Amino acid sequence: MVSEFTFFFFIVVFGTTGEMFMSRAMKETGEVKDFRPVALIESIFRALRVRWMWFGVGMMAIGFFSLLAVLSFENVSFVVPVTALSYVVGALGGRFFLGERVSLQRWTGILLVCAGVTLVLIGRS
Repeated sequence: MVSEFTFFFFIVVFGTTGEMFMSRAMKETGEVKDFRPVALIESIFRALRVRWMWFGVGMMAIGFFSLLAVLSFENVSFVVPVTALSYVVGALGGRFFLGERVSLQRWTGILLVCAGVTLVLIGRS
């Protein structure tokens, strides 16, 4: 049987990695500047031709279905705070996978989120 930890890992790591892959795909596709329906559809079709988009969809699907599984046996008031650990994965991925600059202020905020997750885990009932 798959453990609760495995589901949380899939939610946090696979879901966030999927978002990073989607970000990379959209950067390759180009900025969406025109929000008319025809232009949006053209942007979507351009994005669908980028392999990172498909990797992202797959990873996010794993994260999403893991979230559904966890919500079937845990309280949402526990699940949502714990999945906030995705901020750590997102910042690390942004820095090392996407080459983004992550400021000290952002790292401090992420540390505060981690402290909050720790409080939720300690107070689990």
